[in-house]
Amino acid sequence: MKALKNEAMEATRRFFLESRAVLPGEDSEEWEDEYRRQLDLAKKRHAGAQPVGALSEEEPAEGPELSGTPAQQRWAATLRADRLRQIRSKEVRDWLAGAWRSSRTWIDTRDLAPPAFLRRVEAQYAEHRRQSERQTAERQAAQQAKAAADEALRRELEAAGITAEGLVELIDVSVRASPAPRAQKLADIAAGGRSLRVFETGNAAVLMVIENSAQGRQEYAIERDEGLVGDLKLFARSLVS
Repeated sequence: MKALKNEAMEATRRFFLESRAVLPGEDSEEWEDEYRRQLDLAKKRHAGAQPVGALSEEEPAEGPELSGTPAQQRWAATLRADRLRQIRSKEVRDWLAGAWRSSRTWIDTRDLAPPAFLRRVEAQYAEHRRQSERQTAERQAAQQAKAAADEALRRELEAAGITAEGLVELIDVSVRASPAPRAQKLADIAAGGRSLRVFETGNAAVLMVIENSAQGRQEYAIERDEGLVGDLKLFARSLVS
């Protein structure tokens, strides 16, 4: 009973500091009314409760820093430690300590008896699990779809015989043309110590190439070939995927 009275006394002080920042006299009716309310709440919290050591698998960690004023943080930290001891599952305790970061959230549970508090937490945790499972399923579906698309693209490249070396050879044998202003890039190609960037141009019949190699940098134009352009676009897609 002495422990309950001490708990109620401390909760009464926190209540007035939180709500008014001024403590009324301990012999005032206002103080007495709030003290009795807090004592009743303390009794309800501990009524029928098992020993603390039997409630949780291990002593709960402090948890992350709470938001709020210093007075709110102190009050909420005390409430949080008490509430976390009421939860058997370490998984739920860890989730709750990370999810409830606001002092106000913990303070709002001060009037809840343990069964009502646990029902609220269990409902929120169940929703959290449903969302996590849905997100996991969506990620897995997206990964599977991407893997299938990558495999289809790989097979398409293989069937068409498109390689970086082969594209460089096609560019080398292309007919040179008069330079034109560069536009959208078609592809980046690296092979045999050479790095080529191929661009569309303002001239529909011309492509521009910027090449870097051991011999230095050079820029030149080639006649546009639709077959080459198609291969370059397909090759570029394989690099993006």
